[in-house]
Amino acid sequence: MTRDAQTGPVPIGDGVSQATPLGVAATVVLLRDGADGPEVLLLERPHHRGSFAGAWVFPGGGVDPEDHSSADAAASRGSAAAAGEAAEQLAARRAAVREVREETGLEVSPDALTSTALWIPPLSAPKRMRTWFYLTTAPAGTIVLAADEVIDYAWLRPAIALERHASDVMTLVAPTWVTLHGLQGFESVAEIVAHFIERGLAHYETRLGASERGQVLFWAGDVAYDDQADIEQKGGRHRLEIGQVPWVYTASDRA
Repeated sequence: MTRDAQTGPVPIGDGVSQATPLGVAATVVLLRDGADGPEVLLLERPHHRGSFAGAWVFPGGGVDPEDHSSADAAASRGSAAAAGEAAEQLAARRAAVREVREETGLEVSPDALTSTALWIPPLSAPKRMRTWFYLTTAPAGTIVLAADEVIDYAWLRPAIALERHASDVMTLVAPTWVTLHGLQGFESVAEIVAHFIERGLAHYETRLGASERGQVLFWAGDVAYDDQADIEQKGGRHRLEIGQVPWVYTASDRA
């Protein structure tokens, strides 16, 4: 079995009969300008417990009941689905601020968070969380780790983190890996923020498949997204091959 995007090991096959209920979570990409370019804060999870055991991740966690407000539904407009998603985002933003505070001791403003992505794990994932990804400039302050949730931290340029993963020095999960991949090539945090504001929210509803190199994660836009049998067919690509390191990401016509 291969470690899945967000939830630990996931077996091949993601039939609807195996689906588990979806929770909601939030993740925050904290950025700062370093001497050699933008750096991102990564936290190392404990090695012998939790869904992310031993992985380096961004600060984040599940939405708790206290993150919800009775005013959220009233403040959300549009169709029932759109209003429900808007209310969910309001709760996720509060959770994002709380998780950053609890895990790092840093205080971020919910208004400073730029929404970048919504990740939905495959149906067979043992713990399924709709995870809202945000990014922001890291606030000033001393990092104080939550001893029960984090054992180390590092400020790294995205390319360095990906190199460490490719060398089996650092464990990453798929949303972290793809996010780091997309943060490469920028000269400043301001440039990163401007890019993602312009790009808007990306959706990653994951489906599983396999190639000769092992497990593959597919997202909308890939020719094999609806049918694994089309994996070698000509057409769009939006996939991450995670069966072997280095992982191979292929995305056609994506910013």
